[in-house]
Amino acid sequence: MKSQICTERIIAIRKKRGLTQGEAAELIGVTQPAYQRYEAGTRTPSFPVVKEMAHAFNTSVEYLTGKSLQTDPDYVIVSSAESPLLYSVVRKCQNFDDVQLGRLLEYFDKLSN
Repeated sequence: MKSQICTERIIAIRKKRGLTQGEAAELIGVTQPAYQRYEAGTRTPSFPVVKEMAHAFNTSVEYLTGKSLQTDPDYVIVSSAESPLLYSVVRKCQNFDDVQLGRLLEYFDKLSN
């Protein structure tokens, strides 16, 4: 499945993140010529590639495809290998209801002040 992307947006957000085309290609897992064609609009990336772009650029798929003006990602990936403590917190909280999550957020706010 191919995903239409806004070439202006991938160029702008790549530059905003301070990445070269080569660095972006490496992060996404494609060749530099393939990435250059995505930016030029001569090649359309598959949906998995667009997801990798969103992850690499710390944005959302919806932003890259022009469906949203919000550049912030709408999800966070927490890896047990990269951040075991944060991963443990997320795992423990995944079944909390809204009241429990609200209390936890209040506690976090107190900790950060």
